[in-house]
Amino acid sequence: MRRRKPADRPEAELARRAVFFIALLGVVSLCADVTYEGARSITGPYLGWLGASAAAVGIVAGAGELLGYVLRLWSGVVADRTRRYWSLTLVGYALNLFAVPALALTHHWVPAAALVLLERTGKALRTPARDAMLSFASARTGHGWGFGLHEALDQLGATLGPLVVAGIVAANSSYRQAFAWLLLPASAALAVLLLARFLFPQPRTLHIGIETVETTNLPRTLWIYLAGACCVAAGYADYALVAYHFHQSGHVSAPWIATLYAIAMAVDGAAALVFGRWFDRAGVRVLLVATALSALAPMFLFSQGFEFAVAGVVLWGIGFGAQESVFRAAVAELTPPSRRGSAYGLFNMAFGLAWFAGSSVLGVLYGWSLTAVVVVATLLQVAALPLFWSAARPPHRP
Repeated sequence: MRRRKPADRPEAELARRAVFFIALLGVVSLCADVTYEGARSITGPYLGWLGASAAAVGIVAGAGELLGYVLRLWSGVVADRTRRYWSLTLVGYALNLFAVPALALTHHWVPAAALVLLERTGKALRTPARDAMLSFASARTGHGWGFGLHEALDQLGATLGPLVVAGIVAANSSYRQAFAWLLLPASAALAVLLLARFLFPQPRTLHIGIETVETTNLPRTLWIYLAGACCVAAGYADYALVAYHFHQSGHVSAPWIATLYAIAMAVDGAAALVFGRWFDRAGVRVLLVATALSALAPMFLFSQGFEFAVAGVVLWGIGFGAQESVFRAAVAELTPPSRRGSAYGLFNMAFGLAWFAGSSVLGVLYGWSLTAVVVVATLLQVAALPLFWSAARPPHRP
């Protein structure tokens, strides 16, 4: 009996396969986040234990984040030109994951710092290609729901990772053992990724209506949308600064600082699903609501009082969840399949640079005036609203 070609498969079957593919990559992200988010929770003190100064730790952390975002533009372009989405994803995850347990073998902070940079390089290499593949599959499910599901699983790993590492360190009083144990989730992530590669060798076939004409320019609407996203990134206070304020003000105890971050990650995952589903019905307009809510967060986060801190963290988590789902879904909606890798690379690079610049400015302002931090962070996010409104409007047709 002749086997049916993929094009002959019923739409319902293709939709189920798309959901299964998204779920597989979500499990990969869950295990990967347990690995590298768990590691990030102790990398700073570990580098210090190996002899690094505070300045060296700060430079390594900042350089890693900057490298991880800037390289995404290059890796996205390579993904589009070569169409080797799986190759870039596999190599990127291998570097990203196995640099972490390799930290257990280091005895000086310089090679450890090199591994930290290698881990960020791996993430930069695989992220645009992976997101492009997710965009192909989520065309069947709704881009918002697809990226929302992936983000929810991702954030589950980001919540579990630091808790797992904290338990290992508490039981063994050893950073090295914690890094060594992270070989297990790293191996699990790569195993599931290889399974996904075996089951879905051509994720592009999951897309609805694959284009045949190649396009060379990214649409104008994407640039408007990107400007809005950069405003949000620049005005989004990093949790490191938020936690610093909680500690300095004394109205949030040390255990609650970590607990509030876990709450923010849980809210992030839930918000990703809610806003993702809403995006599939209303489009970019949902970012008007998400950004308006997150713009209120600085007023609560940098106030005095535990209740304000909780409210601020919830708003911060809502905005972050919308960013991780709707922001990526909107890129897929606004760009043709042939340019997805480049679009995600450009978006991630610009967003990361804006976040880095904004975090630096807010950090400097914190030493001068809390009011200035709140005003600048709020106004930058509010500035994104007219840009998102413009990107959400249908193009004018004469």
